[in-house]
Amino acid sequence: MAKKLKLERSVFANIEKELEVPKAWLDGARKEGKLRIFSTFDPGQVDVLARPFKERYPFINIEYSRASHEDRAVRTLVAYKNKKIVTDIITGLGGSYFMFKEIGALEDLRGIPNLKNNPPETVDPEGLWVGMHMRYWCMAYNTKQFKKDEMPKRWDDILTNPKFRNGNLALGNRPQLWALSLWKANGEKWAKDFLAKLLTDVKPQLRREGMNAMLELTAAGEFYASIPSAEYRTYQKQIEGAPVSYHCPEPVPVAVSEMGILKGAPNINSARIFVNWFLSKEGQIAQYSADYAPPVHKELQRREFVPFADEILHKKDAFRDPAIEVEIQPKLLAYWDELWLKSGGRRRGK
Repeated sequence: MAKKLKLERSVFANIEKELEVPKAWLDGARKEGKLRIFSTFDPGQVDVLARPFKERYPFINIEYSRASHEDRAVRTLVAYKNKKIVTDIITGLGGSYFMFKEIGALEDLRGIPNLKNNPPETVDPEGLWVGMHMRYWCMAYNTKQFKKDEMPKRWDDILTNPKFRNGNLALGNRPQLWALSLWKANGEKWAKDFLAKLLTDVKPQLRREGMNAMLELTAAGEFYASIPSAEYRTYQKQIEGAPVSYHCPEPVPVAVSEMGILKGAPNINSARIFVNWFLSKEGQIAQYSADYAPPVHKELQRREFVPFADEILHKKDAFRDPAIEVEIQPKLLAYWDELWLKSGGRRRGK
């Protein structure tokens, strides 16, 4: 992996120290023998990122399930309420986090040694979740249709650029991924004015597909650009040779994907070991090698670990944390849904 990413050996300084865990965890994990994980990695990506883990901990057999948010969070929560624990580790809780917190369904992670590697804003104060990697939600564009210097410097510029009109821009029905951060950063009035003008004046295509499918359609030329898009997915398509690139107007919507352990998980020691490993340099580099998601580790906040670094770094950002998902998201979704339906979009799930 280091060779593939052209990393210097110095990047791995102190890696063995990072991976020290209590002997009781190791003894317990040997007895458990397995670990169940619900996440969003593609199965092939899990095979890549887990290789170093399996070499270090061959006695832990990973049972992995790629699941939608409905399966991963909602159904897991319903099962937990019925005293059935269907996984040990769960990621990408998003807006469902507070439902897990409400019923005491998450383990306190503050005993995980490598939590110290994360920036403070990427760790829950009560230790109930930890950021596993960064997520940037900006826009992908077709390089046959847009030149880099034609892209908007700020989000407002989308409203005045005629190339985004006539159905050339596609909009996904996931405002919580990007508009939520902008609402927090620029205020409610700006957000409502911007979204209203975006939908009523620019008149983008209102798409029903998921964000990955929208990226595929952008690459195919179905439209010139799409919002929102993740930087790592766009980079994957670019590596495959697709005519796509990535652009972030300011401020840059940024978040972390959350990882948690279910309270009462039967493979608790294996789960703690995995989370600790994932937050180490080794784990963070392994997951970057697998899917190019930028690491959250403080010492790996470097250009070589951020796809499209020129579009992201050194720009003002707008950070999304679970707190604003409770404070702001309900208002955003209520306003958005009204605009979306008036503009001809369909309800989510329809």
